[in-house]
Amino acid sequence: MASRYQTAFKLYPYEKVAAQDSKNVVRHPVVIVGGGPIGMTLALDLCQRGTPVLVLDDHDGVGLGSRAICFARRTLEIADRLGFGDALREKGVRWDVGKVFYGADKVFEFNLSPEAGYKAPAFINLQQPFFEKFAVEQIRKEQAAGAPIEIRGCNEVVSVEDKGDFVRLRVDTPDGPYELEADWLIACDGARSPVREMLGLSFEGRVFEDNFLIADVKMKADFPPERWFWFEPSFEGAGQSALLHKQPDDIWRIDFQLGWDIDRKVELEPAKIRARVDAMLGPNAQYELEWTSIYTFQCRRMEKFCHGPVLFAGDSAHQVSPFGARGANSGVQDADNLAWKLDLVVKGLAPQSLLDSYGEEREHGADENILNSTRATDFLTPKSDMSKIFRNAVLNLAGKYGFARTMVNSGRLSVPCVYDGLSLNADDELGGPHISRVGASCPDAPHGEGYLLDLLKGDFTLLAINAEAPTSFEIDGIAANIIMIDHPHDALAARYLGDQKSAIYLIRPDQHICARWPAYDAAKVKAALNHACGRH
Repeated sequence: MASRYQTAFKLYPYEKVAAQDSKNVVRHPVVIVGGGPIGMTLALDLCQRGTPVLVLDDHDGVGLGSRAICFARRTLEIADRLGFGDALREKGVRWDVGKVFYGADKVFEFNLSPEAGYKAPAFINLQQPFFEKFAVEQIRKEQAAGAPIEIRGCNEVVSVEDKGDFVRLRVDTPDGPYELEADWLIACDGARSPVREMLGLSFEGRVFEDNFLIADVKMKADFPPERWFWFEPSFEGAGQSALLHKQPDDIWRIDFQLGWDIDRKVELEPAKIRARVDAMLGPNAQYELEWTSIYTFQCRRMEKFCHGPVLFAGDSAHQVSPFGARGANSGVQDADNLAWKLDLVVKGLAPQSLLDSYGEEREHGADENILNSTRATDFLTPKSDMSKIFRNAVLNLAGKYGFARTMVNSGRLSVPCVYDGLSLNADDELGGPHISRVGASCPDAPHGEGYLLDLLKGDFTLLAINAEAPTSFEIDGIAANIIMIDHPHDALAARYLGDQKSAIYLIRPDQHICARWPAYDAAKVKAALNHACGRH
């Protein structure tokens, strides 16, 4: 079905460049293949750090339909650091409450923001094309200010050769093919990644025997901005489950579980879709079908995300079932993790081995997401009569007993990945709160007239709370920002001090905590920073 999103945002129309007629093959420090949310987030992060980056996309703007629609707090915090978080929040629909139904009965509801003191909401609903649009608009601002970034639309990569210490690409355009080279190639080209296929790399995992229909419906409705999920809904044609989400511009996202043995062509006929939507909303509902699609649950990942000068991020590296909003959100965390490490390597401030930690940490993140998505899928689509009896018994009990609600799984919603026990972690000598342990991303908290994370830019940061610290800190070309806080806000103290009187935190450029102590020790801070940069 055609969609207004197909032509609404032609963000990087094709323009011929001099390199297409040059006899010399141009070498670029970093080339990103794919202009989706992950590729654009990574490109924006790199160019803000001063690392030259070229983005190649086979289209001239955003793709069809809403696709990803739930962007989590951590993603919004990353977007804030990069400069387009406000645009996401202003356009998106904020939600904190979810409701779970079994048949026609509400089983329970939950609130994802029980605690105050965070700048970003738990989630916003926003169609993926808008995320891409706002990221590209920020890139245009950076370009205008002289940032080293270029986007080439309608440039399709048709050949990739790994030369060991660089990559050669053949690119097709409306004016014919040309070649270029990259010191580093980042594949952000989606679940069907052509780059991955060209290099003959595997993509292993489970494909679940079920299909889900997505329908973007434009209508005026009085439903609240909440996540409504039905197990075995009472309305006809919905299958085993259904999901309803509000999006901006009077668009509502509806998912129906169709089963495995279906005729996709028949199920995508507008009359067939309308019959399902009418049964859900009532025969008198007035709406328009904006976009429809059918997807199959898949939980897969590459064995390794790093292959010499070729790195993989987002859906090209891993794919999860959409319930739980773990796809785009985990991909943005990939970009957040990779950008600062690649920047240090390109500038010669860290060894290439630092990029191995990108693979270690984000493969860990992918495994966590796949585990949660697989469990959700198994609960949504029981594979035997006995497992279905168990699932339905849990749903019956959940309406009355709290213990059973923790067993209901309609998709464990995306939370920041914690790198517990991984190789870049250094000292954890504070004995402080679990939420701010080494390996975790920094929890936000009020500070002054704003919030703590507003002070954490894209650099290493030394955070001193009720503690003495130097006014500057630099080791071998890598400096740390210094933030000193006395008499912290109650929420900040609870999240960073706990029962301790003072604390020193060393925070990575991606706002993950790499070490913490009760007091400042120059030698320990130096060792931890070098460790976090792979300079062991």
